Amino acid sequence: MPASLPPAGGQPNVRPDDEIDDSAAPLIEHLAELRSRIIKSLLAFVVAMMISFTFWNPIFNFLTKPLCDALLARGQECNLILIQLQEGFFVAIRIAMLGGFVLAFPIIASQMWRFVAPGLYRSEKSAFLPFIIASPGMFFLGAAFAFYVVTPLAFTFFLGFQQVGMLTGDVVPGGDDVENPLAQVGIAFQGSVNEYLSLTTRFIIAFGMCFQLPVLLTLMGKAGLVSSDGLKSGRKWAVVGILTLAAFVTPPDVITQIILFTVVYGLYEISIQLVRWVERKRREELAAEGLLDEDDLP
Repeated sequence: MPASLPPAGGQPNVRPDDEIDDSAAPLIEHLAELRSRIIKSLLAFVVAMMISFTFWNPIFNFLTKPLCDALLARGQECNLILIQLQEGFFVAIRIAMLGGFVLAFPIIASQMWRFVAPGLYRSEKSAFLPFIIASPGMFFLGAAFAFYVVTPLAFTFFLGFQQVGMLTGDVVPGGDDVENPLAQVGIAFQGSVNEYLSLTTRFIIAFGMCFQLPVLLTLMGKAGLVSSDGLKSGRKWAVVGILTLAAFVTPPDVITQIILFTVVYGLYEISIQLVRWVERKRREELAAEGLLDEDDLP
């Protein structure tokens, strides 16, 4: 028979070897430690930002590669313009901030973990640590997918609305042939550096955040906040939410929106299977500890 639950308001049963590493500390000490972790994280970000600012040109050249490849495929030069005098400086700052965050992220994450870990049980650490490791991995996977797959398709689609200006002869009363410069107006891409960087960064961050969906839902499933059956019954609401998200985070490009919807919905289905696996593992552990009948196992 299943074991009785702990009394209302009581603490859950904890195994003897599953205890918090550090003893309780006063609130002032926790705040002091939090301040120390934040200062170390900010220092790491500032140093990484200064390093990235030194190499902002190679970083920008790397970020413009999808656009340059799309332009070169059309026989056009890869040139971007500065609309404002100070725009180039602020673009360098934005690139330095982006590169600084990427470089300093391992240090920032480690500082966050060192602050939170002492307050967790050993079992909670072993359960939470894989998600800490998987989260940045999934973000970079989504960013890579956006950079190497989505942006080339989007830029090729946008550049398809260019047209070459031509001069054609037009007959006017009197029989003279004159050239009409308005016969076909040329439409050529002259992109702003700032606008291009904003669009590319938007793609990368949007897909990187969307790829966090399996990590988030699996963690919620492990905490008992969601279930696989609940996720399956909520598929229609997930479709509406994903379509709304695709409309907001991507430009008015149907192809990009379809790609984002397909990828995120696929991740949602993967999340259902991961949550189901977590539920199965939880039942097996409860059965091994005598807290659940084996007949209740799927």
